[in-house]
Amino acid sequence: MARERKTARRKISNLLALSLLNLLVERPMYPYEMAATLRQRGKDEAIKIHWGSLYTVVQNLEKYGFIEAVDVAREGRQPERTTYQITGAGREELKDWLRELIGEPEREYTRFEAALGECAVLPPDELAGLLQRRLDVLDAAIAQHETGLEALVTQIPRLFLIESEYHLALRRAEAEWIRKLLTEFTDGSFPGIREWQHFHDTGVPPADIIALDEKNRKEAAGG
Repeated sequence: MARERKTARRKISNLLALSLLNLLVERPMYPYEMAATLRQRGKDEAIKIHWGSLYTVVQNLEKYGFIEAVDVAREGRQPERTTYQITGAGREELKDWLRELIGEPEREYTRFEAALGECAVLPPDELAGLLQRRLDVLDAAIAQHETGLEALVTQIPRLFLIESEYHLALRRAEAEWIRKLLTEFTDGSFPGIREWQHFHDTGVPPADIIALDEKNRKEAAGG
């Protein structure tokens, strides 16, 4: 039997909480120390972190029993500093959450994909220019990423770099896809590209698009 998804039932789904739990597996920390460590390790490159919400996430982790305060200290006139440690329930939540995220593919939506879905509003030559610009940026980023990763491999165990390898693989795949698409635009082998250009030149949609639109209207009207 397939394992039942638990995403909808998680008490905390903010990925910052995942990183905080993992930090506290190492040792107890106070919130400012957690933030500093995450920044030092570049975790904000792997997940979107709103640093202003860190204290709220810490409070929620404590609220649900995933972490607990072990010490409250004050130095001079500084505010009280609470040190937290992970609980048994927190360790179980961390492991279960990781199993779900790694083992169960999830549909993720990107701004680029959303734009591609509406790109017909631009003429082919303009779209090709924009894709080429994106490809140039990607190629430069890939080269920089490869150089940085090669240096890090000599300093850090590969186990702690695989999320960076994954991000690099995604960039390479996107660049390769764009490169192939641009080739189709250039040699004219992309299906319907002439009709697409004709629409932008004359304002008249291709016959197959008109027929499809009429079919959709009839179906929407129940006809």
